[in-house]
Amino acid sequence: MPRRTLTLATLALALLCTAAQAEDPPAEKGDAAPADGTGQPAEKPVERAPLDERSQEDAKALEQRLPQAEQQQLTAGSEPFLALWQPANVGTPNGVVILIPGDGETADWPRAIAPLRTKLPDVGWHTLSLTLPDPAGDEPPPRPADTPPPAASEGGTPAEPPKSESADPANPPPPPEQASTAEPSTDPAPPQPRAEERRKTQTERISARIQAAIGFARQQQATTIVLLGHGSGAWWAARFLTDTPSSGVENLVMVAAEVPAGYEPPLEELAPRLPQAVGDLYYQQAPTAAASALKRLQASKRVKHLDYVQVPLADWSASQDAKQEQLVRRVRGWLDSHLKGAAPKRPASSGATAPTPPAAPATPSI
Repeated sequence: MPRRTLTLATLALALLCTAAQAEDPPAEKGDAAPADGTGQPAEKPVERAPLDERSQEDAKALEQRLPQAEQQQLTAGSEPFLALWQPANVGTPNGVVILIPGDGETADWPRAIAPLRTKLPDVGWHTLSLTLPDPAGDEPPPRPADTPPPAASEGGTPAEPPKSESADPANPPPPPEQASTAEPSTDPAPPQPRAEERRKTQTERISARIQAAIGFARQQQATTIVLLGHGSGAWWAARFLTDTPSSGVENLVMVAAEVPAGYEPPLEELAPRLPQAVGDLYYQQAPTAAASALKRLQASKRVKHLDYVQVPLADWSASQDAKQEQLVRRVRGWLDSHLKGAAPKRPASSGATAPTPPAAPATPSI
């Protein structure tokens, strides 16, 4: 075959192959290689269930540890929560003391709530201890991303991360000053509730739980209901009584009262203005607590609150048992002496009538 004919045949064959490749349909999008370039299909992100609040985890631990007879599942709106119930160990109970723990405390907090809820029944009081939601803004931390650590090299040292393919010695990355001026991402950030909204929601949740506890106490035919708050729980109790004047509760006891972080007004503007009888127990050795207690006492005098009584607590003992015993005695003393709306305790009468003294003899007239 002549050389010219062979060359023409080769060119014709090449043109036919090019035309056949041009007629092939484009690859489907699903056949494209994944973005990670591993040759494997990209995995969809796993949707994780939201984490429980710390207070819910603590409540579950109490359910495992405490007797079933002490546990009451109350409902605030559509939200169930654990409360611990202890009936009075007397035939005729005085009423119900509703215990409100502070931030980060459980319904069986050992330093204050537990001794009160277990020992006040011995002196004639039912106790109902509540579980409060986590403090506002105290959401559980996000779970770490499931990114495997870099594989170790043969020498035992971690392997260096792969360099970017776009790295070019001729075109180094911009300095930090220029990088900071880059346009921000236009992707919308996940919406976060504002602090005011979180505080409002927290107030509504706690008020609903206190209201549910009062409803349970009334079901027990309680003649007297007392709110007792420890730490920030005292502020929540005072706030509830301020916002709910028709609650029917006539007595408030505050132990080591403090304001939750980020909330107002201060207690000296809240508790002394309540119409309820208020027992304000504070630790006098703590300078900050003593100064705050003085402000509350002065405010109660300005508004002439005659049923506002302060009771100092000594913090001198290193024994936790001695501190708890002192706390129970002081609370019991206030309940026995300053309770509002309850009949005063009097000694039992024998039923005998005292004899009438004889009349003095008449003086004869002259």
